[in-house]
Amino acid sequence: MMILLWPLALVRLVVQSIALATGQIWANKVRSILTTLGIIIGVGAVTAVIAALTGLKTFVLDEFQTFGTNKVFMGPHWPESGRFANASWRVIRFQPEQFDGWETECASVAALTRIREMAGTVRYGEKMIDGAQITGIEPDWHKIENRFVTIGRPFSATDQQKCEQVCIISTQLRDDLKLDRDCTGQSILINDRRFTVVGLIEPNPESAMGMRDSAAEAEIFIPFATAWRMNEGWMQAMAASKSPDVSEDAIAELRALLRRNRHLLPEDPDTFRIMAMQQVIDSFKKMSFVISLIAFGIVAISLIVGGVGIMNIMLVSVSERTREIGLRKAVGARPSAILLQFLIEAVMLCFLGGVVGLGAGEAITIILAKLASLDKAFIPVWAMLLSFGFAAAVGVVFGMFPAIKAARLDPIEALRHE
Repeated sequence: MMILLWPLALVRLVVQSIALATGQIWANKVRSILTTLGIIIGVGAVTAVIAALTGLKTFVLDEFQTFGTNKVFMGPHWPESGRFANASWRVIRFQPEQFDGWETECASVAALTRIREMAGTVRYGEKMIDGAQITGIEPDWHKIENRFVTIGRPFSATDQQKCEQVCIISTQLRDDLKLDRDCTGQSILINDRRFTVVGLIEPNPESAMGMRDSAAEAEIFIPFATAWRMNEGWMQAMAASKSPDVSEDAIAELRALLRRNRHLLPEDPDTFRIMAMQQVIDSFKKMSFVISLIAFGIVAISLIVGGVGIMNIMLVSVSERTREIGLRKAVGARPSAILLQFLIEAVMLCFLGGVVGLGAGEAITIILAKLASLDKAFIPVWAMLLSFGFAAAVGVVFGMFPAIKAARLDPIEALRHE
């Protein structure tokens, strides 16, 4: 029977202590507000910073998702040491044949395209565009970039093998040159060479970050083999792994292929770089986590300052209520009941400060979402729990010393206190 009554007695004591704490806070409203100001600022700052970082992280990751998380980029690179450290660019550059055999030797790679980029002049009748972006690509480019031909056809294997002078252009270039809406079959001059338009490519989607280059909207795509025959220069390659999960495997396979085809010895460092978009995403996640920890550590100082303020005011409260404590002890109140009362009062102050701070953080989040266009900024549930948990911990830690002091008061000395 006693085992059943003990929890009920504890609940009753806690409820009474909460009622007494609430009464004391209400009786000293101005002092309570000033006391909890540090907690309000701390919780508001923590939640607002976490909301802003969460919104920014979601925004950037969505952009990466749109860009393609399974892409792999390859480019020539001078090593810092070894026999190729000071090699000529003609030695370091990629050669098209160095990617031969990827279909059979790179099981984790779904698509690969060689790329040759250059700028040039495009003419049609009296219209001329100087500095247009000319890109030599292979058929897999469309699958990797997720951009397809809307009118006409993509390049065929025959176009690549015979170095045909055909091109796919953007709608912006078509409009700038005043070509027909369906301009397939019409001829344009690219660097004074006549090319036949065989297709129109869909526009490059503009991301919310404004990543599309307006100067590059006048796009022209020609077969890679044709571009390489026109100008054998600096080329690169781009691939897509079968899924983001196997990007590391795709990198390892492509690295082995390139090292063999570039005749590198086991002791030679790589003369190229391979980077997967997933690696960039993982690095960004790590960076955002570190920034979140630093930001939380900075704003947590406000909570600690608020905790010091609560400890000071609770010490004052113990001093003011010394006779009350003595009277309660004289009529039989145990030290544990006195300790619990003051401890709950400190926690209540922090809890109320946390509620107001959370409201302030939500208001700041709404303002940030509108001013900084972070529509996806929000306060996650874990941030709310973390803020309240930290506030409660501050109340317990900084309220413990005043509560212990109150619980240890001698009832006779307390009753004599003036």
